[in-house]
Amino acid sequence: MKQPTLIITGSGSYVPEHIVKNEAFLQHTFYDANGALIDNPPQDIIEKFKAITGIEARCYATDDLVNSDLGTIAAQRAIDDAGINPEKLDYIIVAHNFGDVPAGTTQSDMVPSIAARIKQKLGIENPGCVAYDVVYGCPGWVESMIQALAFMRAGMAQRCLVIGTETLSRVVDPHDRDSMIYADGAGAVVVEVAQNQGEQGILAVASQSFAKDGAGYLFFGKSSAPNTDPNMRYIKMHGRKIYEFALSHVPEAIKSCLDKADVSLHDVKKIFLHQANEKMDHAIVKRLFRLYNQKEFNEAVMPISIQFLGNSSVATIPTLFDLIRKKQLNEHEIAPGDLLVFASVGAGMNINAIVYRY
Repeated sequence: MKQPTLIITGSGSYVPEHIVKNEAFLQHTFYDANGALIDNPPQDIIEKFKAITGIEARCYATDDLVNSDLGTIAAQRAIDDAGINPEKLDYIIVAHNFGDVPAGTTQSDMVPSIAARIKQKLGIENPGCVAYDVVYGCPGWVESMIQALAFMRAGMAQRCLVIGTETLSRVVDPHDRDSMIYADGAGAVVVEVAQNQGEQGILAVASQSFAKDGAGYLFFGKSSAPNTDPNMRYIKMHGRKIYEFALSHVPEAIKSCLDKADVSLHDVKKIFLHQANEKMDHAIVKRLFRLYNQKEFNEAVMPISIQFLGNSSVATIPTLFDLIRKKQLNEHEIAPGDLLVFASVGAGMNINAIVYRY
């Protein structure tokens, strides 16, 4: 007898209105990790950055909004799309990393939880709707989907709201070149238990944590600029280590998940990768196809949104999925029966993947 699975019955996203193009960083003064001034012209720094990451612009939340506001907007859109009564939700699971960070500060605010705040803002009264947060780095939304599946298979839930929301623009060091990567946004889905859907829904999942060696690859640290407040902390990363880690482990994790689902990569219509770095994502998919002895692949299998949305951490995959589901991203589209992969890598270091039949 097959285990119950979950199907996505509604999706929503919120892309902030404030668009910040690369030219906005021309007046920034950048320093390296050792505090030494990078004396290359800002234009050269930005052009090199674009060549590596693919990012031309990113979106920032306006000052009147915090992270839970973004998540609420995306959640309401998913609820409306699914056509459900939100009082019937069993769980609200919210992935994020820094909580609500008011504009002009870098202080994380997570008490009460972001999920509790979103539940309140949605006006949900039912105490049986349990709201909690997942802090798992950029793979947080995918991990939250895996948790929703576990609740459904345990008979603890029939319907869940899974949200990824973040305002990374509030925790970046303006003197660090990596600050140009980060962005804000939110994505959400309503998922419901499926007993008799054939092959529709989640077919397999995979999760891994490589904390022994990788816990320090992404961290909170002081500004790159000398003579700044040593008590102020910003998001920092060892980019080269993360790149090498992702290429070494993510393709194998995706293949393992496909093997569990007993399907082939050649049957996959779309791979929804965390939008961290266009060059890195392309290299991950290229290496994945090489695991199947295929040197080339059709790039239509790997939709990219980082060029104009930047890296909004946990929000990248659900936002990308929502845009494509609603035919709002160029020529990309998905249809019933399509085989999809969701996969992410991030702070921890954590990796996960889902094989999903749409």
